[in-house]
Amino acid sequence: MFKRPHYVATLFVVLLVVGILNLPQPTSARLKLAISGLYLPLFGLVSFFQSTSHRLSDAFTPRQTLTQELDQLRREVQELQVQLRQQEEQNRANAQYREMLGFAKTAPWKLKAARVIGRDPANWWRSLQIDLGTRDGVRANLPVICAEGLVGRIESVSFNRSQVVLLGDPACRVAVLISETREHGVLVPGSTSQLDQTLVDLKYLPRNSQVKPGSSVVTSGQGGIFPKGIPVGTVGDVRQVGYELYTAARVKLAVDPSRVEEVWVVF
Repeated sequence: MFKRPHYVATLFVVLLVVGILNLPQPTSARLKLAISGLYLPLFGLVSFFQSTSHRLSDAFTPRQTLTQELDQLRREVQELQVQLRQQEEQNRANAQYREMLGFAKTAPWKLKAARVIGRDPANWWRSLQIDLGTRDGVRANLPVICAEGLVGRIESVSFNRSQVVLLGDPACRVAVLISETREHGVLVPGSTSQLDQTLVDLKYLPRNSQVKPGSSVVTSGQGGIFPKGIPVGTVGDVRQVGYELYTAARVKLAVDPSRVEEVWVVF
């Protein structure tokens, strides 16, 4: 049941409406215009708040949606990073292939390209396997080189692969020549080769050898395995050994066996 104040308010509104309806036409019109002027700002405020509410609802995205979009962006970034690394590797491989092709065109020997497909885990960096075998005409003792210089020689051959023994291994001694002095020596495993696989010893140089650090070492062509003139490395230091009966030196190899990926077999 309505309380008494509601009856009073209802009666007041009814009397106000009747009074307005009974006013003269000009006065009634002015009064209606004034009342509408009071309500128009309220309608404007209502419209403003509604539009603002819509804009805010559009501006604030639910947390779950933001999380999903962030995860998607992360996946796309990871995919792009993988694609970038693949492209960089492809560019590196292409540059290496171009270098090999250029080397093959200028080399004075008959060459056949091969790819390194394995390394001996029991004798790390001292041997490796390539993807050429008897089906490709490969046989034991053929030299193996790359664009930088001598890698080693073929030690054993199967149908579709071959074992390569590397410089610095006791089974791969090489007769070499000092380019500047034309002195001959023999390349043998170095005393520090276990610490640095690119260091070997050069022995049996003449007692009064004129070799100096920085001199170039190439194959001499003696021994019947390695052709003459293949780069081997650079002299590091020189010393007298064997009660000064001959000179020895330490040689930095031109080829780092840990980085070899593609090679040439010399026929």
